[in-house]
Amino acid sequence: MTTRDIQSHVQEFYGLDVSATLISQITDKIIDLAKEWHNRPLENIYSIVFFDAIHYKVTSEGKVSNKAAYTCLSLNIDGRKDLLGLWVSESEGANFWLTVLTELKNRGIQEILIACVMD
Repeated sequence: MTTRDIQSHVQEFYGLDVSATLISQITDKIIDLAKEWHNRPLENIYSIVFFDAIHYKVTSEGKVSNKAAYTCLSLNIDGRKDLLGLWVSESEGANFWLTVLTELKNRGIQEILIACVMD
């Protein structure tokens, strides 16, 4: 979304007039925090990891296209939930799932006791 799109949504949903500059400053901070969160080291072992992808339509520059949002939700050994990551791709497929799994391994996961794949 552009800063103007966000500005319009904030006005529509909350009735607040927010400058595009403020929105840009906020999103710059959030993007840095999101990247830090997404690249954080993970635990070595997870009891359960749920793998799923959600399909949705996106309108950009007047064109509608399909996207897939990949999610990996886990329970660690202590039973605490943790969202391991979110990824967006043009479509769902084995090659992108391999990218997700490789990233999880590179971030520290060595073992998953139960892997649940949502259909």
